[in-house]
Amino acid sequence: MSHSVAGEPPSAGRRAAPSTTAAYSAAEWDLLTGLPGRVLVAAAASGPGRAERGVMAGLAGLDAVAAGRAFDSDLVRAVVAAIYARHDGTPHPTEQLTDLVDLLAACRAANRVLRRRADPADSAAYRQWVQSVAARVCRAVPSPGERRVDHLATPADRRFLDRLGAALGLR
Repeated sequence: MSHSVAGEPPSAGRRAAPSTTAAYSAAEWDLLTGLPGRVLVAAAASGPGRAERGVMAGLAGLDAVAAGRAFDSDLVRAVVAAIYARHDGTPHPTEQLTDLVDLLAACRAANRVLRRRADPADSAAYRQWVQSVAARVCRAVPSPGERRVDHLATPADRRFLDRLGAALGLR
């Protein structure tokens, strides 16, 4: 097996793919690996009734994605590895979409894929991890120059997290 230093691609053109990925089609895997980034972007976006988010919120989201490396789930660790393997700087095609309706539809689609293909424990871990990305972004404490707001105090943030949880099958 090829080992690489963190952040470097696998050596000699070989792709290190966890066996977990074999259970998914390319489109399903793209959905599962793109969803955390889409959730991060949507959670960081301001909107009616939602506070303006700053750099700290984005960093909190990135930290929440990276925290998936320590999950006791082969699926979550494989998704995080795939996210970090995108070293060419191009965004995942689905990370550019932040429309809430499309995001919730993608969450429901991922939930269906996970019900069909994933071990129930991996499915639950993945869905909870994706929800935790949004929650950490919404709870991020602004940096010193940013306006300080209790982000979860807004009903809009709570509705966003509730709708996301429902779409992921957590409620």
